[in-house]
Amino acid sequence: MVDHAFTDTRLARLYDTLNPWAACDDFYLDLVRGAGSVLDVGCGTGALLARAREEGHGGRLVGLDPAAGMLAVARERADVEWVSGTLRSARVAGGFDLVVMTGHAFQVWVDDDEIRASLAAVRELLGAGGRFAFETRNPLARAWERWGSARVGGVRVTHDVVGGFDGRTVTFTTTYDVAGWAGVEVSRSTLRFLSEGELDRFLREAGFTVAARYGDWTGSPFAADSPEIITVCEALPR
Repeated sequence: MVDHAFTDTRLARLYDTLNPWAACDDFYLDLVRGAGSVLDVGCGTGALLARAREEGHGGRLVGLDPAAGMLAVARERADVEWVSGTLRSARVAGGFDLVVMTGHAFQVWVDDDEIRASLAAVRELLGAGGRFAFETRNPLARAWERWGSARVGGVRVTHDVVGGFDGRTVTFTTTYDVAGWAGVEVSRSTLRFLSEGELDRFLREAGFTVAARYGDWTGSPFAADSPEIITVCEALPR
């Protein structure tokens, strides 16, 4: 479970501890290795691009995130370009071979118009034959019903769903109780859950074709009971 409200630098410094490197990161790292230029939308603390650079990636690597706390941590590394903002607000020169969105960041686009505008922005940033890779949670798996509490070291993280699934979105609060802090920190988030069919309609409208789709991080084909909708798509010629 990934929370996207890390505007506070204190919380941002906990992010990689709460979300250690996993199979999903290996999946995206493999894609980054094969691309000459990469934009990571919602890059967080920049762990993916930092790992790529450490492994010898010599091309253009750009991380984009609206959360000041996250970027403050990411900018401790100077060999990657870090940009503050969103796809619709930031000025980033395009021509990328690959755009990625990890950590279910795609789901923060809640409204239809926001999805359309953001996908159009991704399309504009890609060069000829460019690819866009991301994942969303499969709504049929109803992951929000299993969100609860977990402790990592001296941090307890609790997710509380507000009102359940309304057919499109889930709103929830995340409470961080950190040993040594004077009080708890609470954030509120809303995520959009798109079916495979809905997702594909948005992608086609934006000028993408699906090149590969998986249902989990082992590479299994997507099925109705898959936990994830993992998509690698290609930009169609304009």
